[in-house]
Amino acid sequence: MALAPQQEWIARLQERFSQLSNNQKLGIMFGVAAFIALVIGASIWWTQPPEYRVLYSNISDRDGGPIIASLQQMNVPYKMAEGGGAILVPAAQVYELRLRLAAQGLPKGSVVGYELMDNQKLGISQFGEQANYHRALEGELTRTIQTISSIQAARVHLAFPKPSVFVREQLKPTASVLLTLHQGRALDNAQVNGMVYLISSSVPDLPVKNVTIVDQNGNLLSGPQEGTAQTGLNPTQLEYLRQVEQGLVKRIEEILAPIVGADNVRARVTADIDFSQAEQTEEAFKPNATPEEAAIRSQQSAETTGAGGQAAAGVPGALSNQPPGAASAPVTTAAGVPAAAPVGGASGTSHKESTINYEVGKTVKVVRQQVGGIRRLSAAVVVNHRKVTDKEGKVSMKPLTAQEMTQINNLIRDAVGYNAQRGDSVNVMNAAFNVPEDVTPPLWKDPEMLALAKEYGRYLLIVLLVMLLFFKVFLPPLREIFAPPPPPEPEPTEEEVGELSSEEQAAQTAQNSYDENLRMAKELAKTEPRIVASVVREWLGG
Repeated sequence: MALAPQQEWIARLQERFSQLSNNQKLGIMFGVAAFIALVIGASIWWTQPPEYRVLYSNISDRDGGPIIASLQQMNVPYKMAEGGGAILVPAAQVYELRLRLAAQGLPKGSVVGYELMDNQKLGISQFGEQANYHRALEGELTRTIQTISSIQAARVHLAFPKPSVFVREQLKPTASVLLTLHQGRALDNAQVNGMVYLISSSVPDLPVKNVTIVDQNGNLLSGPQEGTAQTGLNPTQLEYLRQVEQGLVKRIEEILAPIVGADNVRARVTADIDFSQAEQTEEAFKPNATPEEAAIRSQQSAETTGAGGQAAAGVPGALSNQPPGAASAPVTTAAGVPAAAPVGGASGTSHKESTINYEVGKTVKVVRQQVGGIRRLSAAVVVNHRKVTDKEGKVSMKPLTAQEMTQINNLIRDAVGYNAQRGDSVNVMNAAFNVPEDVTPPLWKDPEMLALAKEYGRYLLIVLLVMLLFFKVFLPPLREIFAPPPPPEPEPTEEEVGELSSEEQAAQTAQNSYDENLRMAKELAKTEPRIVASVVREWLGG
């Protein structure tokens, strides 16, 4: 009766296994156990749950609901920390989820803005309405400040004094801002000043000086810094001085870099800036001009004429009121004809007055001194020696020539705007740089490379163990088990048997007997596999 291919293969495997020695059998069993343990361990390691990290902590209930709903829509697993104060997600998705939730406007935070005014209760008092308005204004300012990239969180406090009918007792509102900056971030003076003016412009009647900004470490960011109040310098002036000096240094390095190389020049500039503010008013009057050339400002003339009597004259009193006596000589005209006597016996009178005012030449000159002008510049420049390569390829450093140093000096003076009358000074020095050796750690000491090697080393170790077990433990016995049976040796002929000696004939007979027994055992295994299996089981048990 023929056996199925599967049963025949099992029988052959049992036969091969029975032919192995005890050490080989133990090795195979140990290898199988190790392989099974390795597979189970790798599967547990690969199928273990991912590490969870905090997505948001100290989240409010108002924001927690929308965040969890959004995570469910994105099919992202999450956990709630004990107490419900934090939401945990897989560590590999923390930053991606924060960006995706931020695009949805989550979390909104516990800050409320003008939406607080949408739910006003009927019959609310004026005080409650004003308090809600102040809360809404604080919330809107907080949201606006938090949009700045360097700020992680902010809190705004507004203080509004009670209004008074007396002008002298009226007080201005004040604002206090507490900022929490991101780790490693800082705000410069321009950003702080912009924030101050933003808050001042958002609150009615809030002056700039009444805005105070403090960071999470308690450092005062707004107002004069320590040490600047006594010297009279404010942060804006110090920043301007730094920009002027850095700008001049950049000019020097940019103009010398194509000549000597970017790494072969070092420059420092010290600027004396005049921040004083002065204003001068001068008023000058010109000499009086001739009437023909002068401009008339105003003119006034008056003329009076009298008739029918002589006007009163003389010393006041009785004598001055007496009529005049008779004329001693006749009044004649230019032709000798007696003139007619005036009517009434008295002569007429006339009076003329003229007043002319001329414009006075005057010049008013107002001079305001420029703020931030440069009073003096001092520049110090060091140039490295020139690198020279000889015919043999040897590199050496040689100083620059006097002509090259003169050209470099002239270039620097023109670049910084040298002014001898102002007292500027430029000092150029040629010296060999003491460049430190490269202390970059080798690749095998780089922390990033070590971390990457550890990450992939685990996988490589597992692969090596699997290959070692397969090639050293499994493969040799399997080769013996699945090795093809040796071809049957041809039976010797009568001549060959006759030629063999008696000992050889006995050995040949024993070999033939062993081969016959082996053939019979194979036939028995094919026909009665259960018997063979029980025999093998007894061998293993013994």
